[in-house]
Amino acid sequence: MNKKLLFLCLILLIGFQACKNKSSQTTENDTDAVVKLVSPDFNADSAYAYVKAQVDFGPRIPGTIAHQKCADYLVSKLKSFGAEVKIQGEKTQTYDGKTFQLKNILASFNPEIKTRVLISAHWDARPFSDQDADPANQTKAFDAANDGGSGVGVILEMARQIQQKAPNVGIDFVLWDLEDYGKSNDETPEETTWCLGSQFWAKNAIATRYKAAYGINLDMVGGGNAQFTQDEISRQSAPEVVNRVWDIGNEIGYSSYFVRIPSGNVVDDHFWMNKAGVPSIDILHYNDNSGFYINWHTQLDNLANIDKNTLKAVGQTVLETIYREK
Repeated sequence: MNKKLLFLCLILLIGFQACKNKSSQTTENDTDAVVKLVSPDFNADSAYAYVKAQVDFGPRIPGTIAHQKCADYLVSKLKSFGAEVKIQGEKTQTYDGKTFQLKNILASFNPEIKTRVLISAHWDARPFSDQDADPANQTKAFDAANDGGSGVGVILEMARQIQQKAPNVGIDFVLWDLEDYGKSNDETPEETTWCLGSQFWAKNAIATRYKAAYGINLDMVGGGNAQFTQDEISRQSAPEVVNRVWDIGNEIGYSSYFVRIPSGNVVDDHFWMNKAGVPSIDILHYNDNSGFYINWHTQLDNLANIDKNTLKAVGQTVLETIYREK
């Protein structure tokens, strides 16, 4: 064998061994990282498509055609997944003296099962971009892709999965209306100009003695580089649920999203869920230092800024939480 051929063989052998070692290491690392999920595989592409479907109607502002068409779509889609669906609401006045027909959308799977879990998100859009940096934009409507659309998209994909493989508990989904039509810098007790849909639901839940083991509210769960902190209301009202969800999120590979950082008193729909006697938490893109999601209530809350990785992290974590229930 000549020297050139010997040298070539030696190089190939070294390269093969290096690739083999790298392959073994990757396999070992992958094996160490694999966590056996009991839940179905959450499809982020599907969830994204559901977000897009909402955005395509235009801003879902109460009283508009887009709002009505989106409501029809959501009801139809949930029914197609096998849920029992109804619309709940009444004529409701907002802080600016306007009156709208409130439309909470309630969907139940396996209503005969006594032990239930409540998952919620709001589906309406805020009428104006009052947090936009450009004053000229602050009176304009925006797409509300993340602040509203993302949580609903995650819920629709969860509903699709539940139809195919039912968990051991009954699931109730509630899509809140008139959540985001509140007064900026509201200083009224418990910020009562916001979350009108969950306030109405809570009164009815108390009157009908609705019961659920716990509740999880999803709000702005599709933004890039999202971090979900543990807000004060969640920690005080449902500490076991907070710990369970964050533990599962960290266990299955989403520790960069479900960060163990406490945050302050944020009155969201989960506040009223707790008022109704359902220990509830908020999965919300917020922290005390930077505030809400960077594009919150601006023209940039659009489909281009929805991250499928975030949808996946939230959807899979909540699904896994549900499917681990005995």
